Amino acid sequence: MPINDTTDASALKKAWLWLDNNFEKIFLVAGLLSIIAFITFQTAYRYVLTHFTSGSGAAVWTEELSRYIFIWITYLALSVAIKKRSSIRIDILHDKLSARWQNVSWVMVNTFFLTLTLTICWTGWSQIERLMMFPQHTTALRIPFIIPYLVLPVGFGLMSLRLLQDLSAQVRACGLKDTAIALACVGLVISPIVITEYMEPLPALFGYFAALCIIGVPIAISLGLSTLATVICADTLPIQYLAQTAFTSIDSFPIMAIPFFIAAGVFMGAGGLSERLLALADEMLGGLYGGMALVTVATCMFFGAISGSGPATVAAIGALTVPAMVQRGYDKYFAGALVAAAGAIGVMIPPSNPFVVYGISAQVSIGDLFLGGIVPGVMTGLVLMGYAYFFSRARGWHGEKRQRTIVTFGRAFWDAKWALMVPVIVLGGIYGGLMTPTEAAAVAACYGLIVGVFVYRELTPRKVISCCVEAAETSATIIVLMAMATLFGNIMTIEDVPGTIARAILGVTENKLVILMLINVLLLIVGIFMEALAAIVILTPILLPIVIGAGVDPLHFGIIMVVNLAIGFITPPVGVNLFVASGVSKAKLSNLAQSVIPMMLLMLVVLLIITYIPEVPLFFVGK
Repeated sequence: MPINDTTDASALKKAWLWLDNNFEKIFLVAGLLSIIAFITFQTAYRYVLTHFTSGSGAAVWTEELSRYIFIWITYLALSVAIKKRSSIRIDILHDKLSARWQNVSWVMVNTFFLTLTLTICWTGWSQIERLMMFPQHTTALRIPFIIPYLVLPVGFGLMSLRLLQDLSAQVRACGLKDTAIALACVGLVISPIVITEYMEPLPALFGYFAALCIIGVPIAISLGLSTLATVICADTLPIQYLAQTAFTSIDSFPIMAIPFFIAAGVFMGAGGLSERLLALADEMLGGLYGGMALVTVATCMFFGAISGSGPATVAAIGALTVPAMVQRGYDKYFAGALVAAAGAIGVMIPPSNPFVVYGISAQVSIGDLFLGGIVPGVMTGLVLMGYAYFFSRARGWHGEKRQRTIVTFGRAFWDAKWALMVPVIVLGGIYGGLMTPTEAAAVAACYGLIVGVFVYRELTPRKVISCCVEAAETSATIIVLMAMATLFGNIMTIEDVPGTIARAILGVTENKLVILMLINVLLLIVGIFMEALAAIVILTPILLPIVIGAGVDPLHFGIIMVVNLAIGFITPPVGVNLFVASGVSKAKLSNLAQSVIPMMLLMLVVLLIITYIPEVPLFFVGK
């Protein structure tokens, strides 16, 4: 073969590989940056540009266009999550299997996943055919509805392609014999649907959901597949309902706060924020007993007010503070456990993604939920700092001895000023009546991007791209979970599951204190095995009628639920903060789990206080 032909073939292959690895990322970066810019422009237009132009509604197109771009990038980002296998799932059984059976398990998981994506792709195309026959247009921009709805066949078709790629690689790793075993197991699971003409909806719904979760299918996909099984074998709803709801359930402006808050945290974390917050906290607390431990908790509280994510807080702060604590003589397991526990504060102190998800699920004011999270977050931080202080004092772990003056504090405060402005922008904008939570989140993301690129100058173009992909992928796993939970929840509503459970519990006892204790125990158990956001979207429709019947304010219950599930971040086997802290501290998970027990008990004390003294978490609400 001529050299030129070989070179061309090699270049073509490299180009194809690059496109295969980055196809979705191109749209994710462009889409996320676009919607951040559009919503920031919408907010600025309302307060600034209207003074110079006529027509106050001229920027109404931004919200509509942003919603449809948001839906597109959500389902495109799930293809990236499929490639990375980063979807939220229960992998307790999977982790106990040998390498061979783990490979068999992945063939099963991908096959089930592929079943759902192909189904929604097919039923999504039926939506396109309907819109071709009966054209409709959007309100503001008069865009044909067929364009946003194309995400169903295109997005789920692309997911199917990525799953086939992964499945092909997994089949090669397993071999034909183990692949046949995996497919036989899949056939065994779906056989009841094929064999029986009719199955009661609730056994089908909950039975398939439990079975799929145990197998290791991502929770969102388990919700969707169990709904699909119920639709097929119980004739509950038409099968086209799945695709329709996959679109309409996330066509929501409030839900867009999730990717914006995540993007703000990612931009600020990669842009040099954590180091400046750490320096400020060190000036405030570093000279005391356990100074570095106190600094860790305080920095996690600061960072939590920006990222709204527990694992992100542990990763950003733990990477800096755990090595520093070990270097200064602290016990490695104590250091790792402390940053894991302090990271849980990130979902309590506003902004908080779990509060956004609960607010949407329960139709409760997200702004009030943010206010209600301040006191529990601060209380948790203070009890952890108290424990760190006395634990360190008993072991003689002194803080770093150096001169700390008002001048050094002022310099550290000034260096961190841009980072400290983020909570002011978010909370000030919301409670000042200037912005909705979604607009505040978009402005915070835009602010974080500008500060990281032009002020701190640590966000390079390559980092910006990486941050956008990370934010889109992380938010997509949450939002698709909410979409599939809507499908699941609608079946429960049709069968009156929440009402039946509420009547059963209230028939046993109507004592509010007992009901709250039972629900707290349930949530603590669920938090051991299930990720917090998944628990919120699944359990809120079930538990809310119970607490309302017992006379509990849904706002108060939301705070209880989030604080309770935050403890799940540090409870094995699914305690994600412990996993992140284990990686950061290079410590065994079992050792961290032992060290975190006293901190967990203190967090339970905080939970009891906010449960039975509602005036404590609601102190700032309505003031």
